[in-house]
Amino acid sequence: MIKGIIGKKLGMTQLFDENGKVVPVTVIEAGPCTVVQKKTVESDGYQAVQLGFGEISAKKVNKAAKGHFDKADVAPKRTLREFRLDDIAAMNVGDILKADVFTAGDRIDVSGISKGKGYQGTIKRWNGHRLRESHGTGPVARHAGSMGSCSTPSRVFKGKKLPGHMGAERVTVQNLTVVKVDVENNLIAVKGAVPGPKGAVVTLTDSVKA
Repeated sequence: MIKGIIGKKLGMTQLFDENGKVVPVTVIEAGPCTVVQKKTVESDGYQAVQLGFGEISAKKVNKAAKGHFDKADVAPKRTLREFRLDDIAAMNVGDILKADVFTAGDRIDVSGISKGKGYQGTIKRWNGHRLRESHGTGPVARHAGSMGSCSTPSRVFKGKKLPGHMGAERVTVQNLTVVKVDVENNLIAVKGAVPGPKGAVVTLTDSVKA
């Protein structure tokens, strides 16, 4: 069985373990996911399966995507993700995967797009220090400060921590623990927080640290 699935972050809550201790968890609607494509070494040079998650109207997909789904004889899916595997012999196009892919106690990695925070200055974006406001700094206490770039090298080095767009980037949180799996409702409770706002699409895979 494949050890990976696509899901949607529903939010956070808390559960109690067998000792009565509170465990903060993120609830993820995991699947159902449909195998849309199967890639092999002979045809693609590597082994992988492509999973589809979330329904979408056929009117909202372009002709290329429609042909892709028609070839697999599956309904159009909103999200597609590819999972590379060592053995895909047991997987076939059209198979449906649900939350029982994982069980309580499994270690997983969760990938998603973090919350976007817009254009931010150096203090919020890079945890920089404010300038002293006791004397002479004027209205620039939260600015980046001097670049130290005079006639040599007369440019700003690449990688300088400057203001700019913050967040809305792919983040992977590794080695999280599956606390509970609700197969009937396709829900997985993962200990701790995962990337993205409520409703964000996330990918769950076996943890590389497990």
